[in-house]
Amino acid sequence: MSNIAIITARGGSKRIPKKNIKEFCGKPIIAHSIEAALSSGAFDEVMVSTDSEEIKIIAEQYGASVPFLRSEATSNDFATTADVLEEVINSYKSIGRFFNSFACIYPTAPFVTGARLAEAAELLKGAEAVLSVVKFSFPPQRAFVIRGGKVAFQYPEYERARSQDLEPIYHDCGQFYMCKVEPFLEHHSLILPVTKPYLLPEEEVQDIDTMSDWEIAEAKYKVLHKGE
Repeated sequence: MSNIAIITARGGSKRIPKKNIKEFCGKPIIAHSIEAALSSGAFDEVMVSTDSEEIKIIAEQYGASVPFLRSEATSNDFATTADVLEEVINSYKSIGRFFNSFACIYPTAPFVTGARLAEAAELLKGAEAVLSVVKFSFPPQRAFVIRGGKVAFQYPEYERARSQDLEPIYHDCGQFYMCKVEPFLEHHSLILPVTKPYLLPEEEVQDIDTMSDWEIAEAKYKVLHKGE
């Protein structure tokens, strides 16, 4: 089996300027993803897919490969992650390199670790894909909506249900996906018919879309790495 880690890092960012290379707890945030992938021992190649020369330079400084830059077609706001990954796979094919599976790792995933990636890679052996997920902290079945200025249950059938009796519901962690190449190319999707979950604890998950998110993530990171 030949495996590749693909870290997707476009240059543009409107809400947090230069988000993918902004310093996070002492190093560019993308460096955390690169170092986790390299330390996992799960990949034959760790590469960064980017349209930015600046990101390319930083990625290579931290040990990632950047053998080609993204095309214009996968650098715009309408390109999907699957589009980007398929382009990477096909670009490697054009230079005679073939992979059985890949991990798509986000550049703003400082909580991802080599150990987590190695465990997920083992899990992939018995699946077509692996998705990192976290349980919703509050049951979505007990959600409220506001209609006409008044609060109402979104799902009235669960009004009297106890939280502990409700089926747990999960969401994407925004850290990594793993897929075998053939079914990914067949379905052009990261969620395949046989996708296994890799469950992460809530303290290792943080969306980073605003500067407030960024500050919360840094605080959580420092707590998790206290004493290191």
